[in-house]
Amino acid sequence: MRKTLIFLFILFALFISGCGGKRELNELAIVVGMGIDKAEDGYEVSLQVVNPSEVSSKQGNSGRSPVVTYHAKGKSVFEAIRQSTTVTPRKPYFSHIQILVLGEELAKNGISESLDFFSRDHELRSDFYVIVSDETTAKDILSIYTPLDKIPASKMYNSLEVSEKVWAPTSYIHIHDLINEISKKGQSAVLTNIRIDGEADLGKERINIEKIDPPAKLKYSGLAVFKQDKLVGLLTEDESKGYNYLKNNINNTLGVIACPKEGNLSIELSKVKTKVKGKVKNGVPSIHVNINIKQNVGEVNCSIDLSKEETNAYINKKTEDRVKTIVGEALDTIQKDYQVDVLGFGEVIHRTDYKEWRKIEDKWHELFPYLEVNVSVEVKTIGSGTKINSILH
Repeated sequence: MRKTLIFLFILFALFISGCGGKRELNELAIVVGMGIDKAEDGYEVSLQVVNPSEVSSKQGNSGRSPVVTYHAKGKSVFEAIRQSTTVTPRKPYFSHIQILVLGEELAKNGISESLDFFSRDHELRSDFYVIVSDETTAKDILSIYTPLDKIPASKMYNSLEVSEKVWAPTSYIHIHDLINEISKKGQSAVLTNIRIDGEADLGKERINIEKIDPPAKLKYSGLAVFKQDKLVGLLTEDESKGYNYLKNNINNTLGVIACPKEGNLSIELSKVKTKVKGKVKNGVPSIHVNINIKQNVGEVNCSIDLSKEETNAYINKKTEDRVKTIVGEALDTIQKDYQVDVLGFGEVIHRTDYKEWRKIEDKWHELFPYLEVNVSVEVKTIGSGTKINSILH
């Protein structure tokens, strides 16, 4: 990580020295993480800035933090950023930003206005991720020291990517995709929420990276549901998994199922493909979802014979039932509780039958909570690792 950052700083220095509007590296504050919270009369912006000398230092512990977080308030996000120059020794530079944290209170009141700045500033890259804080502020999230990754913004960025690839209750979204989603009529979005697990006050001190078991950890805890641009609620971990099944967002995940008598076995769902089709019959829309899963047996903690066909059928049926359950839970919460089409079913109907969609478009928000959604799941076990049976068998 340190070598990569050193290389980036060298490359960055060469790049800006060759630009027409020459700017020296020591004149800029490289922002890697940003937070926006609701303030009494506008916004409070938090900028996580890299300390280049500390990040590139070969010494194990110089006593200085690898990042510094600056805070400033303004009536607009743009004003707050400019206001931050009164406390930062250098001008903030946003071309290396990795993560944007939106505060929970801000999200509940609406995020559209706070995101306008990001659609206009030419210095901003568009491939950073957006997340929302859970039961805390963006300011506090960006104040937590993180072990392994010296830079908290990098930790959040990397954790989100890894979690999406090998788990399932998270989902990353780039800033431009978020802006597009909340700008479309009838469209809404979901963001992964992040919270502080443990003692937040201790997490803001260096002790948090000096302990084997840090007092505070930054943890992704599922998905936050937005209605247009306002946060309306959270999905549980299982509901978040169900959402990702419905959106074809599952790359790899794990499931634990009970064995026929006692014990359990762990299944790795390595290939998941979801297809969603829409239909309008007699003016009534409906959706059919087909989820195709290929899985491997990852761990066996019971006496079971994996060489038998009936065992294979049992495992497949258990996974099928489990997936149907969590998908059903996600649908119930999204349709009945939040009543917002974050699943994009309206767009599916639109593509399927444009003429019929035009007839129901204006009342889609009324139809969606009662929309018939049929879910079918097909599961095939394709491997059991290097050993067929459990060591207990």
